[in-house]
Amino acid sequence: QLQLVESGGGLVQPGGSLRLSCAASGFPLDYSAIAWFRQAPGKEREGVSCIHGSDGTTYYADSVKGRFTISRDGAKNTVYLQMNSLKAEDTAVYYCAAVRDTYYYCSDYVTIYGMEYWGKGTLVTVSS
Repeated sequence: QLQLVESGGGLVQPGGSLRLSCAASGFPLDYSAIAWFRQAPGKEREGVSCIHGSDGTTYYADSVKGRFTISRDGAKNTVYLQMNSLKAEDTAVYYCAAVRDTYYYCSDYVTIYGMEYWGKGTLVTVSS
């Protein structure tokens, strides 16, 4: 069965860094698009970043561009989200999501077509 398990969340001061991990089981990342979403209290869910399994192309929301970096480790079947220069407005539950398809651009899965599978989320709190 396909599963996604996030880890790496926690409390960090403004300007600090965190690295989130998303460990996938039940399917190979090479044939999938993997994305990170986040949802802050009282706000809609936001697509943060995505990485395409077939060619490694990436997508970033404008709100995180230049601060966050998504990457993958095929051997570990894991996707990472390195978050630098964190701000209070980055506080949210971060979810890993996947779709077992690589036909469309990664950004299109995040913004148009949606994802198939979701993890349970990990909380990131940016506060002094």
